[in-house]
Amino acid sequence: MNADVRVEVGTELPTARYELSRDDLRAYAEASGDRNPIHLDEATARSVGLPDVIAHGMLTMGLAGTVVADWVGDPARVLSFGTKFTAPVVVPADAPAVVEVSGTVVARDEAAGTAEVDLVVTSAGAKVLTRARAVVALP
Repeated sequence: MNADVRVEVGTELPTARYELSRDDLRAYAEASGDRNPIHLDEATARSVGLPDVIAHGMLTMGLAGTVVADWVGDPARVLSFGTKFTAPVVVPADAPAVVEVSGTVVARDEAAGTAEVDLVVTSAGAKVLTRARAVVALP
């Protein structure tokens, strides 16, 4: 977000599209220490009723948070961010999963110097995060 732009209710953030491969899941598992086999091993994922391996929830949330941080121009201006995980991001072996993130400013508080942004996060046509909301400091 450019400091010269006035943020109004209804302002839309640029939509971002991320592709996640199984290599990405392995790299995230190593970096985060979350080596739960549902994220890495197809047989284990299927044995617990999942259709295939799934992306780490915090990886998905991190992608959504990146959209907000990029938009405000400084991650320190993201004052809070929360969500509910509602569906997994399934990552098949033969193609990357696609996660799309869009957002809209839904409130502005002049006294507090903040704006609230609601995010829509989908994969394969399903919402994977709900009640995804960030509060950001205005410029």
